[in-house]
Amino acid sequence: MENMFADNNVPRRNFMKASTTAAVSLAALRTGAADLYAAGSDRFRVGLIGCGGRGVGALENCREAARSIGREIEIVALADAMEDRVSNAGNKFNIPSDRCFSGFGAYRHVLNCDIDIVLIVTPPNFRPLHVEAAIDAGKHVFMEKPVAVDPPGARRIIAAGELAKDKGLSVVAGTQRRHQLGYLKNKHLVENGAIGKILGGTVRWCGGQLWYTARKAGMSDAEYLVRNWVSFVEMSGDHIIEQHVHNLDVANWFIGHPPVKALGFGGRSRRKTGNQFDFFSIDYDYGDGVNIHSMCRQVDGCYSSVGEFFQGSEGSITGGGKLKAAREMNMITPDFKGNENPYVQEHVDLLNSILEGKPLNEARDIAESTLTGIMGRISAYTGQVVRWTDLHDNQDSPWYNLALTPTAEDFEAGNIRAPADDVVPVPGKE
Repeated sequence: MENMFADNNVPRRNFMKASTTAAVSLAALRTGAADLYAAGSDRFRVGLIGCGGRGVGALENCREAARSIGREIEIVALADAMEDRVSNAGNKFNIPSDRCFSGFGAYRHVLNCDIDIVLIVTPPNFRPLHVEAAIDAGKHVFMEKPVAVDPPGARRIIAAGELAKDKGLSVVAGTQRRHQLGYLKNKHLVENGAIGKILGGTVRWCGGQLWYTARKAGMSDAEYLVRNWVSFVEMSGDHIIEQHVHNLDVANWFIGHPPVKALGFGGRSRRKTGNQFDFFSIDYDYGDGVNIHSMCRQVDGCYSSVGEFFQGSEGSITGGGKLKAAREMNMITPDFKGNENPYVQEHVDLLNSILEGKPLNEARDIAESTLTGIMGRISAYTGQVVRWTDLHDNQDSPWYNLALTPTAEDFEAGNIRAPADDVVPVPGKE
């Protein structure tokens, strides 16, 4: 156990190097200094950082996406803080042990490999560091949502996205609704005036509590936080960000910009571990008289509802579902085609953007949606109105530089102390 969090490049099993190489040329296409894709090859070289259930799922989605467009992926390297997770993933995908890395610095080993694309599926507090490093290394990026837990982290993602533009790199986020056929159709209808001007609406993610991991004897603070990351705001951002970001992202997307301020409340009564709230209720003011009510809850035994609703001046629409508008029959709607599984389609769009030399860049969109969730969380935790400028522009705001700890850098340095369980913010108190 004492070596679990150190970088580990010790083979899990004997490794025999492949005795042949691909028959096709591997001369790389380039944009600036970045290797974009193995020209003439039918394979994308892919690395995975974060080998939990979602990480393994993302890798399988990427493989299916490649096959759907007549390509393949070559899984080059894997990394995870937990040795057992990377070992299990290595066995599943038959990856040699000297390309399966563990420890909090293991992401660097993957980025040093000869890969075109890296999938970053670590807990949200690690993503600003990992995405930044991937862009610096010249890799195309798929990153799961959300992308930060605090304002400085979200702004790091925005900056990394701008660097990706300069390098001609694609950055796609795991906000799959932006790649889902029904949502794409409805977004087109809204843009073309099917419901007139959006006046308001609701977004919600109300469901049961997610999994949690009770602390075991001898478990270090670092391991406890990583294995129980959905319970701690320092690791996930709280569920208004980690989960509800999907619906907040749809609101920003359909309206066309993030909110100008937020005021809300929340609380905790049921959770077993960590320091997050059980529920949030936030009013988001988008300016020009447009207000969206956000509601999210993780409480077992209650009614579940996930979705979005927008009321316009001439009709209404749900995020990916029904339209009620007089103009519907008079509009020509493009035939949106693609994979019916949006988790696959987001990778199809990433791979096609690389093949076509037209980089996708969703960094700012997902960073702004993450910040939208952070606005709501800070308001509920403090009981105060929180403005967009407080997090994005105003360096004199008490929340502009609000950084949660431990950070990803702290995990690499080995300086970890877990926050106490069941100690939560009390609105109205310092």
